[in-house]
Amino acid sequence: MKIVADENIPLLDAFFASFGDIIRLPGRAIAAEHVREADMLLVRSVTQVDAKLLQDSTVRFVGTATIGTDHIDEQFLSEKGIGFASAPGCNANAVVEYVLSALNVLAEQQDFDIRDKVVGIVGKGNVGGALHQVLQRLGVATCVCDPFLAESEPQGAYLDLPTLIAESDIISLHTPLTDSGPHPTHHLFNEHILRQLKPGTILINAGRGAVIDNEALLKLKHDGVNITVVLDVWEGEPALNIELLPYIELATPHIAGYSLDGKMQGTEMIYKAACRFFGLPTRIKLPGIAPMPVMKSISFAGNVPRQQAVSTAIRSLYDIRCDDVMLRRELGKSEVDVGNVFDSLRKNYRERREFKTLKIKLKNCPGDVVHAFKALGFKVVTH
Repeated sequence: MKIVADENIPLLDAFFASFGDIIRLPGRAIAAEHVREADMLLVRSVTQVDAKLLQDSTVRFVGTATIGTDHIDEQFLSEKGIGFASAPGCNANAVVEYVLSALNVLAEQQDFDIRDKVVGIVGKGNVGGALHQVLQRLGVATCVCDPFLAESEPQGAYLDLPTLIAESDIISLHTPLTDSGPHPTHHLFNEHILRQLKPGTILINAGRGAVIDNEALLKLKHDGVNITVVLDVWEGEPALNIELLPYIELATPHIAGYSLDGKMQGTEMIYKAACRFFGLPTRIKLPGIAPMPVMKSISFAGNVPRQQAVSTAIRSLYDIRCDDVMLRRELGKSEVDVGNVFDSLRKNYRERREFKTLKIKLKNCPGDVVHAFKALGFKVVTH
């Protein structure tokens, strides 16, 4: 069996070597000539999988190790009888931890406690739902806009977008990117909507870049509108509008979901789906092949302040400012190819582990410290 795969998918050999020969390519470079005689195609979000790519190929199964599927023409795959699997929820924890890291930094910079804020979540799917649960465990007030869930759960406490904007101090976007249907999300945050944001609002987009009209956002910032923006995703990726960069408080190259744990889980999910499709047993399990984390535990003792302890633990695993500095430094070089820089930063992204991999040892610590760590998903040991 011949397998063509995005080179950024981790543990490819461990999971797929038994299927056959693996050909690794940059995701954006995968073209029709590469898959013409392939049996399996494994991708991430940067490869457009459609008739142009697969029309004359022998591909029988496509797997995307991502939550999103807007880069996949699922109707075409179904018409051709090509098996398909995605990895829903695989990197939900990673994106949630990205948002929490951003808020942790902004809380320090702007001197606020997140428990005094209202967080509006737009899109309550795998990521938005997970973020909602963590914030509730932390005692943070939340509100949600999700028209699809509002229709299917009429008793749910869902708000329309203008109401959510009016009630929220922080807004985090977690919608797919759609151009049609009853509730399209392309440019959902257009100039009209952006101008409704309250002064001082924090707007975070770790979903899909074109959900925010980036030109409209740039116009607002030129006009001096007082909002704080965190962008991990950008319209026109990988060639983001570099003029927007100075106006973004925290800017990263579409790596919110790039924890090693999330990516490995995505590989495992499409491996299991491929086994089912080809009628093979699933002999490989992630816990048996996952690498050990470099940092295993942190200890706190005595009357440590909650925010100090939490910040130390979060930043020991993921400090979003490092990715922000890296992106600005690389894009600040003369005669830079923005698209190549963006893709290179993703391709060469460092190893990042999730909260669940770190044991927090607490000795005689206040109850609110213990509660916060448990709410965030760390492994907590008390003495």
